[in-house]
Amino acid sequence: MDARLNFLTDPATGKAIKHFMAVGKILKDSPLPTATQELVSLRVSQINGCAVCIDMHTKEAAAASESSVRLNLVAAWREATVFTEAERAALELAEEGTRVADAAGGVSDEVWAHAAKHYDEEQLNALVILISFMNMANRFNVITRQPAGDYKAGQFH
Repeated sequence: MDARLNFLTDPATGKAIKHFMAVGKILKDSPLPTATQELVSLRVSQINGCAVCIDMHTKEAAAASESSVRLNLVAAWREATVFTEAERAALELAEEGTRVADAAGGVSDEVWAHAAKHYDEEQLNALVILISFMNMANRFNVITRQPAGDYKAGQFH
């Protein structure tokens, strides 16, 4: 599969993507645990069908010592026993935040309260930005059919 566009060949787009990726770096350095960041990024990308982001975040998570069992069970996290309550709250927030068109009313008060029980305000800010960031990245990649499989852990950060 060939990508429809190469974002880096147009100077203006390349500059915008560079700034966009800087947001990703800031999020990496946030107080939100790395494992949570990768699990959320992976789940949002699964929902949106973004192969290149699924490739990236499974490899980044593995490089950060995430187990293959947990990575393989992200898509079915509700039935899996390998995630903490905090991770489950983050995954639930990620799903409702990604499926806003499907979830009348967006993120429910119950889902928000559950996340707020496990994360402080700084972490919640990072989590909301991460969910939004991943949805935007997924849309860039899905619209332009960016191919997956060649990502190397650490390539963009």
